[in-house]
Amino acid sequence: HESDLTPGLANKLSLPFAKRICYAFAETAKYLPAGKAVHTGIPVRAELANGDAQKGRDLCAFASEKPIILIMGGSLGSRAINAAVRAAFPDLLAEYQICHLCGQGNLDSALEQTEGYAQFEYVADDLPHLFAAADFVVSRAGATALFELLSLQKPALLIPLSLQASRGDQIENAEAFRNAGYSLVLSEEGLTPDRLCKAIRDLCDQCDALRRSMSDWRRRDAVAEILSILADCLNKN
Repeated sequence: HESDLTPGLANKLSLPFAKRICYAFAETAKYLPAGKAVHTGIPVRAELANGDAQKGRDLCAFASEKPIILIMGGSLGSRAINAAVRAAFPDLLAEYQICHLCGQGNLDSALEQTEGYAQFEYVADDLPHLFAAADFVVSRAGATALFELLSLQKPALLIPLSLQASRGDQIENAEAFRNAGYSLVLSEEGLTPDRLCKAIRDLCDQCDALRRSMSDWRRRDAVAEILSILADCLNKN
């Protein structure tokens, strides 16, 4: 399965030996052999849609009616995003409440009592509740995260990993979502507290339009389609 917009090295090497390759982005078809490629989408955890917004607010101890931003820096967190968010507190907390998934070892004890701000190293079972509570999201642009946001119809500001830290797959993923009208994008190279604040305000202003675009997305049952392909391939052996 190719999750990113362009095939990674492992899939390029595997293609000659594969009977089928499934892919997530419609645009990926042009990079794959037509006789093998099947557009299935990407499997998304069903439990993410079962969150309780009030439980999410309670986890964060949020009592205000201000919009809630869920900020996710990827599984390990992001020093660049963490630093920009915290430097932008005076502006952001005046308008929003922030639930910040900052990654292991990135909690700031000096911020524990900050009103309207909740920080977690990592959240597993309670993540559906945080998604349900969030009005919009700031996130990296890994493929799984993007399709989770799309399935939940959460407007997002995407800050993809830079070319210095990746092959550029997140940049391509983010551009595809921006072009589809699902998300806004801010480059990591251009990330400053001021630019982050402006981009979040733009996201807030455009969230209704982004949701309308996401509502037109054709939802696929990726798990069922992939299982069907696997069964077909096994039966032909």
